[in-house]
Amino acid sequence: MTAEIQASRRDATLILTLSNPGARNALHPDMFAAAIEVLSTAERDDSIRAVVLTGADNFFCAGGNLNRLLELRNQDAGRQTEGVDLLRGWIEAIRDCPKPVIAAVEGAAAGAGFSLALACDLIVAGSTTKFAMSYVRVGLTPDGGGSWFLSQSLPRQLATELMIEGKTIDAKRLHDLGLVNRVVPDGSVLDTALDWADELAGLSDNAVDRIKQLAREASDNSLARHFEVERRHFVESLNHRHAEEGITAFLEKRTPHYK
Repeated sequence: MTAEIQASRRDATLILTLSNPGARNALHPDMFAAAIEVLSTAERDDSIRAVVLTGADNFFCAGGNLNRLLELRNQDAGRQTEGVDLLRGWIEAIRDCPKPVIAAVEGAAAGAGFSLALACDLIVAGSTTKFAMSYVRVGLTPDGGGSWFLSQSLPRQLATELMIEGKTIDAKRLHDLGLVNRVVPDGSVLDTALDWADELAGLSDNAVDRIKQLAREASDNSLARHFEVERRHFVESLNHRHAEEGITAFLEKRTPHYK
């Protein structure tokens, strides 16, 4: 079977589905390149207002294909790093996408699959969904930014525990820690994510893009520097047509219509 990214649409939402039948949607560099291309196209398509990333057959992603990784040991360093660099490109494309990206995680997200979920802006997970930064279990170390995301979001000791043990952690615990936004009954994850995407699609895409930028840059900025960045975005947003529509609609007690 072929590992691929399946792209579909529901109204203003682009749905990207990880598909690798028989391998729990294990990742392959071909998927990375395809996802980067699709996200690049979506970025330029004004009709797309949100993105949902999910996995086929009620399972998000088991991470890298271990058979392929074992074969890589016999290849040169350039070939070995190719997939790591492509995964980085995909993670950066998710982070840089001006549209909100929601991970809809059923079953499990392990290894690079966990990194992918963490790269998204929002995470919806099933009540029995498991997450694992499981690289250490096969003598490997994280890629896809997984170690950065965990270290940015959790106390150092807990982030270290998740990476150094590689054990599973359930969706409820991650929700309690603030890494998962919503935990819903198994089987309803994708519908919940799509409904949330529909809600976000009605917001100002100009404001959403700028808020994503502010959130992404905050950890690297001093407070003084971030005040300056906020000021620039605020003034530019104020002078955007969406601010006129949003403020006017609020004062007129009607739903805003952003174009």
